[in-house]
Amino acid sequence: MKIIVDAMGGDNAPASNVRGALRAVKELGAQVILVGRGEDILAVLAEDGIKELPAGMEIAHASEVVEICDNPATAFKEKKDSSLTVGLNLLKEGKGDAFVSAGSTGALLSGATLLVKRVKGIRRAAMCPVVPTAKGGALLIDCGATAECTPEYLLQFAFMGSYYAERVMGRPEPRVGLLNIGAEESKGTDLQRETWKLLKKADAEGRIHFAGNVEGKEAVLGAVDVIVTDGYSGNIFLKTMEGAGSFLAGELKKMFMKSVTTKLAALLVKDGIKDFKRMMDSREVGGTALVGISKPVIKAHGSSDAYAIRNAIRQAMQFASSGIIDDITENVEYMRLPVMHKADAQ
Repeated sequence: MKIIVDAMGGDNAPASNVRGALRAVKELGAQVILVGRGEDILAVLAEDGIKELPAGMEIAHASEVVEICDNPATAFKEKKDSSLTVGLNLLKEGKGDAFVSAGSTGALLSGATLLVKRVKGIRRAAMCPVVPTAKGGALLIDCGATAECTPEYLLQFAFMGSYYAERVMGRPEPRVGLLNIGAEESKGTDLQRETWKLLKKADAEGRIHFAGNVEGKEAVLGAVDVIVTDGYSGNIFLKTMEGAGSFLAGELKKMFMKSVTTKLAALLVKDGIKDFKRMMDSREVGGTALVGISKPVIKAHGSSDAYAIRNAIRQAMQFASSGIIDDITENVEYMRLPVMHKADAQ
């Protein structure tokens, strides 16, 4: 399987991206196209004592880089020879099976939407990270791609999230929950109440397994496998979880470093501490899938190191081989609301 990697995107590019790609080739058997300035990519390899391009890796030269200061909506057009634009065009042309970038989220979303295109019938692509929960993690969809949503958008997110959870995360009959301020169907704004009706209907038809409304605290405890929400609320939920995780980790460290006794106690529970850190570490997942695009695209975190890039490539391989895009394409008719004609409205 051939994965296209934006070698120049992210805070630690190109070093981490090249080294992460090299690990994916060696450890996962991936084939990787590194897109970016060829001389910079080769320089990273040379620093590691690699004089020739390893088997399974190739370079697609791109002279420009999309910077964080560039307009995300137009950067991929204005910099047509950027690693982001060249990489997305390679994906569009079928030169690779998936695309991974740690670069600008907005530019990646805009470029993927306008170059690679959405699946026909899908109104908006969604970003869906896996967030840690008490029961092994849940898919959060959307986490920021679309701040203002309609019930139809959320209906589509629910379907796409369900397919991703089943195909990529290995969750048979994933439980889908609608993020809300209470479990009752009357809770929330018009958006949540109307979406609840649509999801309930999809559940009755046997198309998804809708578990009802889910509050934030219950979502963290693992009440559902897929958390459906608009990008505005989803981003707040995600950032709150990240902040809470960092806070708890910091408090644990302070507690265990307090005295000789607590340091000894830390040694006794070090395996548990390692498991906690691993569970909260976004590098383990790799990145965030852009679901609804016609070909697999993974957004890696901007601060990704080599290990995170390696895992983003692994995630891209799973995404590309999962069949989820076929599922979405074949079932998109069930994710759309009927068009109301003027005569019907009168």
